[in-house]
Amino acid sequence: MTPLTLMTLNANLAKLMIDTQAVMTLRLLGMAGALPQTRGENARMVNEKGPAMAKAYQAATKAAFAGGTPDQIFSAAMVPVSKKVRANRKRLSK
Repeated sequence: MTPLTLMTLNANLAKLMIDTQAVMTLRLLGMAGALPQTRGENARMVNEKGPAMAKAYQAATKAAFAGGTPDQIFSAAMVPVSKKVRANRKRLSK
């Protein structure tokens, strides 16, 4: 793993963590009634976890079986989770 690869991996992980905190904050504010929240948002929050993690596991397994390096495997696992979190942040920010 090169230093640039490590920096890219860390930057992507930092983006995921920031987006995750934003989604958690927006959802908590919605639960508290401080922000408008669509009907069924709490159930959606729970129901999306399993499929997102299954996609991450599948992507990591595929990368591992293809002979990927640890950073490639980790990056592959982050892709589906990052997409879901980013979509949630955009949807909840409207």
